[in-house]
Amino acid sequence: MFVSFFPRPKPYFISVAVWAALVMALWYGGARHWGMHVGLAEAPLAISAIRFVSPSFLWFYLYYAVAVGLFAAAWQAIAPHPWWRWSILGSALIILGVYMQVEVTVLLNAWRGPFFDMLQLAVSKPHSVTEGQFYSGIAAFMGFAMVGVFLATLNAFFTSHYCFRWRTAMNDFYMSNWDRLRTIEGAAQRVQDDTMRFAMTTEDMGVSMINSVMTLIAFLPLLVDLSVHITALPLVGKISHPLVVSALLWSALGTAWLASIGIKLPGLAFLNQRTEAALRKELVYGEDDASRATPPTVAEMFGNVRRSWYRYYFHTVYFNLGRILYLQLDAMFVYVLLTPSFVAGALTLGLWQQIATAFGEVSASFQYLVTNWPTMIDLISIYKRLLAFESTLHEKPLDKVEHQNVETA
Repeated sequence: MFVSFFPRPKPYFISVAVWAALVMALWYGGARHWGMHVGLAEAPLAISAIRFVSPSFLWFYLYYAVAVGLFAAAWQAIAPHPWWRWSILGSALIILGVYMQVEVTVLLNAWRGPFFDMLQLAVSKPHSVTEGQFYSGIAAFMGFAMVGVFLATLNAFFTSHYCFRWRTAMNDFYMSNWDRLRTIEGAAQRVQDDTMRFAMTTEDMGVSMINSVMTLIAFLPLLVDLSVHITALPLVGKISHPLVVSALLWSALGTAWLASIGIKLPGLAFLNQRTEAALRKELVYGEDDASRATPPTVAEMFGNVRRSWYRYYFHTVYFNLGRILYLQLDAMFVYVLLTPSFVAGALTLGLWQQIATAFGEVSASFQYLVTNWPTMIDLISIYKRLLAFESTLHEKPLDKVEHQNVETA
C-alpha cells in the first residue's frame, strides 16, 4: 500500500514529521523575517487578494521551495524511488495548496471584522456609511473569494492525478506478485477496486488532516487574541484563554463519544465487502459455467449479504443518532459559550463574526475524527482487505477478521 509509492515508508514518514517540525520551528523562530535580506521586506498585509503576492508571502514561497527541495534531494540520494516526484514533490504541492486555502479563510476572517462593524454602524446611524464603502468591501471579498475558488479547483484537479498515480503504483506492485496473491478471496476486486478506493480515501482524509493542522496553526493565535474580549464562560466564570480551552474540551468530548459508539463499524464494513465480493465472484463464474451460480447457491450467498448489511444497519442507527446529536449541539455551543459576553455588551457585530469564524475553524480542526469518522470506517475496512496482500507477501498470518463470518461478527 505504501512501499509501492513512497521510499522506505516508515523512516520516510518519520522524517517528514521531523523535518516539518524543524522547518516550522525555524520559521516561527525568526526565519519569517529573513526575507529582507533578499529584498523582500515585510509590510502590513492588505485585507484583499493582494496579500498573496506581498513580500511576506513571496518570501514564504521561496522558503517552502528550498525546504522541500532539500528534503527531496536527500531522499533521492538515500533511497531512489521511481515515484518520488509524485510521492514527495506532489505531496508537498498538495500541502502548499491546502495551506493557501486556509490563508484565504484567514483573510476572510480579517475582512469580516471591519465589514460587519461597518454594517452595524450603518444600521445604528443612518447615512454614516456611504455606498462606495460598502461596494469597496464587497469588491475586496470577491477578489480573494475568486482566489479561493481557483486554489480549490486547482488543488482538486492535482490531487485527483496524485491519487491515480498512487493507485497505479499499487496496481503495478500487486500485479508483479500476482502469482502469490491470486488465491486470496476476492483478489481481483482487491486489486481493481480496493486500491482505487484506498488511494482516494487516504487522499481525502490526508488532505482533510493537513487542512485541520494548517487551520490550527493559522487560527489558534487568532483565537488566543480574541479571547481577551470574552468576559466569562457559563458555569465556569473567568479562565485563561477561554475560547481555546472550550474548543479543545468540547472537541475531545465529541471525539471520545464517537469513537466509543462506532468501534464495531469498521469490522462490519469489512464483512459487507467480503460477502459482496464472494457473491460477485460466484456470479462471474456462473457466466461461463452452468454448474456455478445456481439459484440455491446464489440465494444462500445473498442471504449472507443480507445478514451482513442488516447487522451493519443496526449498529449505524445508534452511531448516527449519537453523531447527529453531537453535531446539532455543536452548532449552538458557541452561542451558549458567548452568552455572558453578549449580555455584558462586550462584543460588536464584527467581533462576533471573527470569534464565531475562528472558533468554528479551530473547533472543526479539533473535531477531525468526529467529522471524518464515517470515512475512516470505510478506510479501515479497505485497509483490512489490502492487508491480506501485505500479510501474504511477508508470510505473516492473516488478520483475524479474514476468518470471521457474519454469524460471529
